[in-house]
Amino acid sequence: MANLNCQKPRSFRAFIIAKYMQDDSTPCEIQKGIYLGSIGAACNKVALQSLNITHVLAVAYNVEIPFPNDFKNKNIEVLDSPDVDLQQHFGVCFDFIDEARRQGGGILIHCFAGRSRSVAVLVAYLMRTYEMALSQALELVKLKRPKASPNIGFLRQLQTFECQLACAKIARSEHSLAMER
Repeated sequence: MANLNCQKPRSFRAFIIAKYMQDDSTPCEIQKGIYLGSIGAACNKVALQSLNITHVLAVAYNVEIPFPNDFKNKNIEVLDSPDVDLQQHFGVCFDFIDEARRQGGGILIHCFAGRSRSVAVLVAYLMRTYEMALSQALELVKLKRPKASPNIGFLRQLQTFECQLACAKIARSEHSLAMER
């Protein structure tokens, strides 16, 4: 793990983190209690606490958790690369988001830039939880965070996930019809 100190930049990577802390440090509320942001938002303890964020989901590679003792944290270590299988982590991410909501807290979902990995996870969550189409979920996220832009590989996985959700819905309907007979 890289040593991430949210206060003092020591390397080029830390310099970029400091830039996000300056330019992109406010979590964007996408749905009630569900926030999206960059590493800058994850390093903004005052904002996290003021928004009642109790859980922080990092979908990033080689990023140390900024406040391990102040929030419930989960880190999904993945690169922002089109060939990465992000979908395999959806279940764990959904469970963590649902836990935050059940406990009455808010959740910040972030990656490094708050553009691709975290957006893809949140879009998948919205599709599953609110039965939104991919286009609908992505439009909602982009409306609130215009820089949202999952990479092409993650978009393909979201399309596959959309088909899986539709197939599961059809199977449930058919099962319900069969049970009524």
